[in-house]
Amino acid sequence: MTARKVQRIGILTGGGDCPGLNAVIRVVTKAAINKLGIDVIGVEDGFFGLIRNRMHPLSLDDVSNIITRGGTILGTSNSADPSRFAVGKDAGGKTIYEDVTKRIVEHVHDRHIDCLICIGGDGTMTGAANLIRHGIPCIGVPKTIDNDLMHTDITFGFSTAVQTASDCLDKIHSTASSHHRVMIVELMGRNAGWITLAAGLATGADVVLIPEIPYSLDSVCETCVTRSRRGKRFTLVAVAEGARRVDGERVIGRLVPDSPDPVRLGGIANVLCNEISDRTGLETRATILGHVQRGGTPVAADRALATLFGHKAIQLVATREFNNVVVMQRGETTFVPIESVAGQQRQVPLDDPLVAAARAVGTCMGD
Repeated sequence: MTARKVQRIGILTGGGDCPGLNAVIRVVTKAAINKLGIDVIGVEDGFFGLIRNRMHPLSLDDVSNIITRGGTILGTSNSADPSRFAVGKDAGGKTIYEDVTKRIVEHVHDRHIDCLICIGGDGTMTGAANLIRHGIPCIGVPKTIDNDLMHTDITFGFSTAVQTASDCLDKIHSTASSHHRVMIVELMGRNAGWITLAAGLATGADVVLIPEIPYSLDSVCETCVTRSRRGKRFTLVAVAEGARRVDGERVIGRLVPDSPDPVRLGGIANVLCNEISDRTGLETRATILGHVQRGGTPVAADRALATLFGHKAIQLVATREFNNVVVMQRGETTFVPIESVAGQQRQVPLDDPLVAAARAVGTCMGD
């Protein structure tokens, strides 16, 4: 029996926002309508929209002139886990959680959606894998500024985040040299150091601390003191939010119980600032870039990559190769099963060429 032609797809953006999301929405919608003649339904605020049945049709006009815009026109959420969704509180004020996946299945069927395009990182792919097990065909598109999705060499949003971080590090660089200071800049990345490593290398940071290489405070302080004694006017430290001392734990900014990933890292720069200042006597300042790394106009490389990924996703719709996620491997767009990337994070290998290059130019990696 010939499989029924796909007539309608849904598209959602899950997790944190990211430069390049609108480029994917644009190409998926245009190619679906123009090339395949199928309808596109935009899901509002990620999985939250599926749970609450908040969706609307997307037209060609809706996606016109959005490729340069940051964020996502559909909205997103990183605190809506269908398998553990907060539905209220009990008499004692304790949050009640339920698995509302069946509710999503009903909403998808009521909307006559044949396949969902899920744009996001490992958390979104975990959610998509759950929907697949409940009979909803999905296709994943990898999105994260952290560049930490398994089986893909790069994710869109990463290049823009690195450029933003590099611009900020350059500015900190100039003020550091004016004041004879140790300047610490905390960058995003969760448990992966890709942003910090790339931006630190690109800006000539003197110390680069990433989660994959636990650091020694002695080593960091020695670098700062040695540079000062040699007449260097400053030391620039790029530290990933997930970095930790050899004998310490990660610094947690806060916990979000309703989120699939409840731990929010942050604050390592302030901790390190106090430690270096107390240990060395050098004037030390900390800057936390935070969500500025997620915002702004995507750089050209991310717009092009996002468009390639979105186009590949539509090709998978056309060939009915569902339940896969688009990836980039050795310069080619291909795909792997969503299950193979769900719930995993790609960290920086200790033998990565960027690590070797950083060490070659004398960068202190904290070990």
